[in-house]
Parts: sequence; structure tokens; C-alpha cells
Amino acid sequence: MSLTDLTSIPPEERRPAGSPVEQRAALSRSSVSVLMRPIAKLPAAGTISFAVIVLLFLVAAVGPMLVPYDPIRQDFAQLLAPPSTQHWLGTDQLGRDVLARVVSGARISLLIGVAAVAIAVTLGTVLGLIAGFVGGWVDNLIMRITDLFLAFPALILAMAVSAALGPSLTNVVIAVSATWWPEYARLARSVGIVERNVQYVDAARVLGVRTVPILVRHVFPAAVPPLLVKATMDVGIAIVYVAGLSFIGLGVQPPTPEWGVMISEGRIYMQSAWWIATFPSLAILLTGFAFNLAGESLRDILDPRHQPTRRRKRNVLQIQS
Repeated sequence: MSLTDLTSIPPEERRPAGSPVEQRAALSRSSVSVLMRPIAKLPAAGTISFAVIVLLFLVAAVGPMLVPYDPIRQDFAQLLAPPSTQHWLGTDQLGRDVLARVVSGARISLLIGVAAVAIAVTLGTVLGLIAGFVGGWVDNLIMRITDLFLAFPALILAMAVSAALGPSLTNVVIAVSATWWPEYARLARSVGIVERNVQYVDAARVLGVRTVPILVRHVFPAAVPPLLVKATMDVGIAIVYVAGLSFIGLGVQPPTPEWGVMISEGRIYMQSAWWIATFPSLAILLTGFAFNLAGESLRDILDPRHQPTRRRKRNVLQIQS
């Protein structure tokens, strides 16, 4: 059909078939299919890990409202009660329901882990992109500061910051984020160094676009995939760090139902009441494993170089055929 034939068609016949409601439904289905394509590419392990993460957030959001016990309320008639139909995960040394404390601890642990990683990603990305894209003395100054933070082991630095600020929920977030932003800064800097010499950035400069819009519109999108993969993995590690700080008394303080606090209190009763420390330990293990596996799955999707060998061979054969 030529252009002349196309323009000769009446306007009402050029419209897609179906009513406006059907057209909107078709557009919605196509948008959903586009969003679901990356999820469909996930391996079975990745799909399970994302399902576990969604379940954890649901438990953190609505779980405390479903458990019939107060996680802080003490019941001296039920001290160290083993798991039963009344208390599914037993009670601790003060008669508090372990299930209620584990569920409430999910909200606190996820909140601290996500908040700490979000602060580290934001600070590290901004400084790293500026250092890599601008270069010169700005790059040297920012990188020397990151080297100063990276000179200390992450956990030791987090312990020092938390001890200096004092044990509290807010301070443990600051302590964890302060130890991790240099890693995101270095990762973002490498992207900024690569992107500052590409053709579309040069074209934007020729058109008179300023540095900040170039960083936001052109350089930052290139840094999103590696930062997203690392941030997903680090959420699980941050939860482990927070539990470790709370275990030694530098994080969340009792009687707040946090997983590290529960393990610290239950370690004394491991022989007589194993359930006090076992179930929060399993919660930490499951959460860390789920976020780590989810990050690995995202890396396989966003970076073809890290795809499993069997999948890469299958893709090559498909291209050759």
C-alpha cells in the first residue's frame, strides 16, 4: 500500500479496531507483558528467591497484625514453653511469643537493611558519578576519601561508628551505610569514566547541555544495572551486619524484637530452649540467601557476560541458526 493509498483512507477507518475500552485493555496487556519479560527470563531459583522476598515484605507489612500475641508482652506463666499449638514457635525466657517476635523482627530488619543500602547507594552514586565524569582534582579528592573508608574492614568500621554514636536503630543505619557508600562510589565512578567519552555525551555537550542534566539523563541510566544488582545483594548482607551489631549490644536494644537481639538473648538457653535462637537465625539465613540469589539472577538478566555457560551456548546457537 502506497502513502497515497494510506492517506485516502477515512480517519475513522485508520483507528484500531475495537472500542476505546478494548483498545485501553489491549495497551494495558501489552505494557504488562513488557514488564513481565524480565521476570519470565528468571531461572527457577531466581523466581523462588523473588517470591521469598515478596513474602518477607508481606510478613513485615501485615504479619504483626495477624499474630495474636504482643511481641513485647511478658507472660511468666509460659516461661520457656516449647513449640505447641498455642505458641507455634514456643516462648522465650520472659514468656514472650517467639513467632510474634520473629514476625515483628522482620519489619525492623528489612527496614534497617533497605534504608542503610538506600543511603549508601544514593551517596555513593552521586559522588562516584561526579568523580568519574568530571575527573581532575574532584576525582582525586573523592577517591582519597573513599580510600580512607575502605582502609578499614567494613564490620570493624560499622562497630566503631555505632559505638561512637551510641546504640540505637537510627545510628545502626548510619553505621552500616557509612561503611558501604565507598563501594558504590567506585562502581559509579567506573561507569562515569566510560560514559564521559561516548558519542551521545559529546553530542549533548555540543548542543549546550550542562553537566548535571547529562549526568541525570545519560550517565546515570548506564549505572543503574550494576548498582541494582549490588544493592539487591547488599540488602541481605546489611541485615546480617545489623544482626551482628545487635548481637554484641551495639545495634538495636532490647526489648525491641530484632533478630540479632533474639539470638543474643537465646544463646544462653541453647541446650534447654533451642527454639529461642534457632528461629531468628533461620530467618536471617533465609533472608540473606534470598537477596543474594535474587541479585545473582538480576545479574544474569542485566549482564549477558555473566549468564551461565549453557544459556550462552544456547543463545549463540539461536543466533547462528
